[in-house]
Amino acid sequence: MAKENHTIKNEFILTGFTDHPEMKTLLFVVFFTIFLITMVGNLGLMILISKEHRLHTPMYIFLGNLALADSCCACAVTPKMLRNFFSKNRMISLYECMAQFYFLCTVETADCFLLAAMAYDRYVAICKPLQYHTMMSKKLCIQMTTGAYIAGNLHSMIHVGLLFRLTFCGSNHINHFYCDILPLYRLSCVDPYVNELVLFIFSGSIQVFTIGSVLISYLYILLTIFKMKSKKGRVKAFSTCASHFLSVSLFYGSLFFMYIRPNLLEEGDKDIPAAILFTEVVPLLNPFIYSLRNKEVITVLRKILKKEKSQKSLK
Repeated sequence: MAKENHTIKNEFILTGFTDHPEMKTLLFVVFFTIFLITMVGNLGLMILISKEHRLHTPMYIFLGNLALADSCCACAVTPKMLRNFFSKNRMISLYECMAQFYFLCTVETADCFLLAAMAYDRYVAICKPLQYHTMMSKKLCIQMTTGAYIAGNLHSMIHVGLLFRLTFCGSNHINHFYCDILPLYRLSCVDPYVNELVLFIFSGSIQVFTIGSVLISYLYILLTIFKMKSKKGRVKAFSTCASHFLSVSLFYGSLFFMYIRPNLLEEGDKDIPAAILFTEVVPLLNPFIYSLRNKEVITVLRKILKKEKSQKSLK
């Protein structure tokens, strides 16, 4: 038994949500529906922005990249999760595990910086409208977007690189629906203190910087809104900011709970609800929050649909 316990593990079993067949079917239908809506919403938004020249502005470039990141997030987690609902073999190798975390960490980190960039863009547009084209040029927009993806890759590389210092010789059951870094720390037979400390420092720094940028931007936006003379303009601006802030709160709140809370390695069962929020719910909601409440996007969509309808009637 002692020899078996000290065998180095290179494969793991994702336990998922439940072993009850009835619940598996229901959960499969729910998450498959969420996945379809998420992909249609985000990919549709990306296509709309790329096709329509009038949407080639910093705000929509950020929005298109946010949709890309959300699509990648869904693709990194959901297909494997759906397969495991009815698969007898729920094994995942250590390198597949690392690859899944690397991909997810990259897009989630990029998401943080993109949301901060979007908040800054709205700050300039609402608080300094006359200086918008000089303060938020397309060059700066591309630099900020590129920087978000570079930061995401560097952040992932640090944590995946540190995983190679760990060995896994105990249980190989990961109490999660995808391969996250915290369950691997819990299964390590080497003290993961260094990994946990680096995770806390880097994840904390990224979240504090980006959340701070978002909060400061929205604070200035709110102060500007309250100074508006038009009541209709105040209600419209406040409604848009409130819906955006809801999405940001859900995303950052779940990430903060996952990776910054105390006793990270002692409360594995609490990871799953927060993980569902930022890997499934937020990518589902973002296209609707950021685009369906945007009159310009709706106008462009109606224009395209009307054009296609007229072309069909001519045929």
